Amino acid sequence: MWRILAVSGEDRVEFLQGLVTNKVGPAPCWAALLTPQGKYLADFLIVPDGERLLIDVDARLADDLTRRLSMYKLRSKVTLEPTDIAVARGTGPAPGGAIIDPRHPALGWRLYGASGDDGTDWDAIRVEHCIPESMIELIPNETFILEAGFERLHGVDFRKGCYVGQEVTARMKHKTELRKGLVTVGIEGAAPLGTPILMADGREAGTLFTQSGARAIAYMRFDRMGDGLSAGDARILP
Repeated sequence: MWRILAVSGEDRVEFLQGLVTNKVGPAPCWAALLTPQGKYLADFLIVPDGERLLIDVDARLADDLTRRLSMYKLRSKVTLEPTDIAVARGTGPAPGGAIIDPRHPALGWRLYGASGDDGTDWDAIRVEHCIPESMIELIPNETFILEAGFERLHGVDFRKGCYVGQEVTARMKHKTELRKGLVTVGIEGAAPLGTPILMADGREAGTLFTQSGARAIAYMRFDRMGDGLSAGDARILP
């Protein structure tokens, strides 16, 4: 479930622009709020709606996100408030007024002010395209967004100005090579969410997350990928 927050006031664009990972403009975008140390706190869609911006966020993250954004308001001319706006989503022809999900075309459309779901197997889409979800692959105070695929999924802009956690994120982009991250793997069998992925010698290689059919999203150490991996009773395949 999602909650829609509304940010209004003449400073609304500049306010969010200085805090989140993506450029806030006239088109919907996906972005995150980070800690000063560059770790994920929340991800959300930012959707222009007349004289306000809608923040489409996982309901479990909404209260903490509201609290944190309110801390940054200071003298900014903005108002942040919850709404009762519902969200419908689907992958067929988009109804009038819907937006296309900016993360990936396979995620279809979202329509604000309506409710419902067309029955799409969202986990299958996320696994196929390695798209992380709030509170599953994206873990507050743990995840680094570049390891979670934010660049590939249009969730971070390296040309915009400063934002919270920008220095660490830029350093990971330009000065280091990622050694860990989310990938789609094959799986034989099943294991609970969060099961450690082990090498044949017992060393930990990663963590298993969303599963769909014979594939799954896993957080892996790239140098430990290969044959002989297991997660509980399941086999992990390249």
